[in-house]
Amino acid sequence: MKIIRIGITLVLGFAGFIPECVAKIPDQTRPNIIFIMSDDHGYQAISAYGSGLNSTPNIDRLAKEGAIFSRAFVTNSLCAPSRAVMLTGKYSHINGKVDNEGGFNWNQMSFPKLLQQNGYQTALIGKIHLDGLPQGFDYSNVLPGQGEYYNPDFIENGVRKQVPGYVTTLTTKYALDWLENKRDKSKPFCLLYHQKAPHRNWLPEEKYLNLYEDRDFPFPDNFFDDFTSRGTAAHTQEMGIVKDMMWGHDMKFENDPYTGKATNFMADILRMDEQQRNAWRSAYDAKNEEFRKAKLTGKDLAKWKYQRYLRDYLKCIQSIDDGVGEVLDYLDKSGLTQNTIVVYTSDQGFYLGEHGWFDKRFMYEESFRTPLLIRYPREIKPGTVINQMVMNLDYAPTFLSYAGVNEQKEIQGESFRQVVSGKSAIWRDAIYYHYFEYPGVHAVKRHYGVRTERYKLIHFYYDIDEWELYDLEKDPHEMKNVYDDPVYNGIRTDLYNRLKALRTKYKDSDEVMQQFLPKKKKEPL
Repeated sequence: MKIIRIGITLVLGFAGFIPECVAKIPDQTRPNIIFIMSDDHGYQAISAYGSGLNSTPNIDRLAKEGAIFSRAFVTNSLCAPSRAVMLTGKYSHINGKVDNEGGFNWNQMSFPKLLQQNGYQTALIGKIHLDGLPQGFDYSNVLPGQGEYYNPDFIENGVRKQVPGYVTTLTTKYALDWLENKRDKSKPFCLLYHQKAPHRNWLPEEKYLNLYEDRDFPFPDNFFDDFTSRGTAAHTQEMGIVKDMMWGHDMKFENDPYTGKATNFMADILRMDEQQRNAWRSAYDAKNEEFRKAKLTGKDLAKWKYQRYLRDYLKCIQSIDDGVGEVLDYLDKSGLTQNTIVVYTSDQGFYLGEHGWFDKRFMYEESFRTPLLIRYPREIKPGTVINQMVMNLDYAPTFLSYAGVNEQKEIQGESFRQVVSGKSAIWRDAIYYHYFEYPGVHAVKRHYGVRTERYKLIHFYYDIDEWELYDLEKDPHEMKNVYDDPVYNGIRTDLYNRLKALRTKYKDSDEVMQQFLPKKKKEPL
């Protein structure tokens, strides 16, 4: 195709004329990329992973028609830092975005910039949670900050406007519109299609307000975890479903059921239009009044809060799955399926009641591990299962490998293209994690650590100096810290050495960490 185009251009170019039909011949030698990322979508809430919590038939298509990863992880389980790692292929301490508070340097290299420089048409639609005008994209239409579920604001190529509707549906609508109407169809494309949902505070779409209301979900086995043998961090966190969830923001009461005072949920209700507000109140008010009258305590109260949380969370995911289905259907109808890589992931994992928690941040599995599914009919066999430990650090080099772009000097991740295609089984056998945001929301202490196939060693630092060690084969739910068990002395030493080597490899150290510690306030004179 390229040779033909060059030949015609040379012949007709002498006449100063290149026909439109020649100029728009599509480049079909490189794959298109659609990178779908949701926010806080735990792997437990994708039916292809087998938990049985919900049904996600469209996301599951990627597993059936491509590959599912059983051990995909993040380098820093927090929204904005994870996205910075995804874009740059560099750890947080290298790309500079260690927490949700600090800024992000868009001037640094990213995989969309490299794709754009190498002939790809690029677009970013939905949530990115990084301040500033996105760089590396021919088109962007993003949510400011966390974004809103109902009648959200979008920033289209730098221009902000409020749009009526539901955020998940609108994000899908804009993605499809770009695919069909706004891109240059003569170029391969890379679309980052990123959903806000199911991020807190879990406001479902109108059509799903009553979904799962007839179902009681069983408690995770360790819901009432008392953190025996765990250190200070597990005892002092502020992410308990029972003790920390808000009556307004999380439990959806316009007025506190005990004091009657207006809650912070009023801001969400007031943002809705009259029809949306009426639908919401019709679905929730009677149930909320029933709760008030029941005056639940103890485990009955815990069960009620857990059910409210999980139902709302899963309802939000249903709209995401609908959107994935619409995009996959578009690819089929447009003849793009065979030459398009489709990836589904989340910016990190999420607790769905394990240890009695919601949110993420910890290096424990439910937070550390993220869903990852990928379909590319030209290289990946249907029904492939990948058990190697990959990380969000690896997305950038993998996409660049598929696109034939070799400019990857700054990238710390590795392409898993050969692994997922079955051409190579050689891969890393240990991964490194580092969480920085403390003091901060949910009070999860700073820590870093190493995970191997079987073991996990974590060091909590800054205001404490504590270590935890888990045998994931014997204790997959991480209930027993065996750091001080003499049986594990040799393993502990080996893990120390692995951790030291990984910190050196990824250019992290105590000295590097110092620049990201909170600045001490000067004492008044």
